[in-house]
Amino acid sequence: MVKTIFFDLDNTLLDFDRAEAAALRRALTEAGAPAEPAVLERYHEINRRQWELLEDGVLTREQVLVGRFALLFEELGLTLDPAETCEQYETYLGQGHWFIPGAPELLETLFPRYDLYLASNGAASVQYSRLKSADLARWFKGIFISQELGADKPRREFFDRAFATIPDFSRETALMVGDSLTSDIRGGRNAGIRTCWFSRGGTAPRQDIRPDYTITDLAQLPPLLETL
Repeated sequence: MVKTIFFDLDNTLLDFDRAEAAALRRALTEAGAPAEPAVLERYHEINRRQWELLEDGVLTREQVLVGRFALLFEELGLTLDPAETCEQYETYLGQGHWFIPGAPELLETLFPRYDLYLASNGAASVQYSRLKSADLARWFKGIFISQELGADKPRREFFDRAFATIPDFSRETALMVGDSLTSDIRGGRNAGIRTCWFSRGGTAPRQDIRPDYTITDLAQLPPLLETL
């Protein structure tokens, strides 16, 4: 059976892509950079690759946050301040929220029956601002953010430090649910707990990172849990 469920936040419960586009468009425009769809998509590609390097231990969080804008501006031939743009972007990112369809209903359903925890790699100030805006914290017994734990998913240290704070925690009755194969699923496997991949169609499966279970809609999770 499953007793404890760890949820990723971005693109699992909250629509990060939509929030990212809105915040990025505003920050780039204020910086004097172009903000048309092609530029936003190129930033998204750079950003995804930078976070993957962080997950692999190649880059630090600080290098990722500022470096993604430095790389974008370099490609665009712009002499703008990447650190300043990053600060503005994160300020706007923390304002407002959009739910993944079915997320509030899912948490309301699971809350009485399971111990729910949040496990996120996002910047603490941004994530807490978004959690407050969405009123999500009321469903969770604990919130674990990599910046505060001093380790990022998928490192085992992230999970070990989170597990150590949970009374009577058992890996055998825990499940990690998230959209990222490289962060959530690989992280859960590194930590020795079962994993459920929320596959929304934007990421291809990988033979080297295999989840225990896969869902394509959040509404599929409660009936899956009934079988475990």
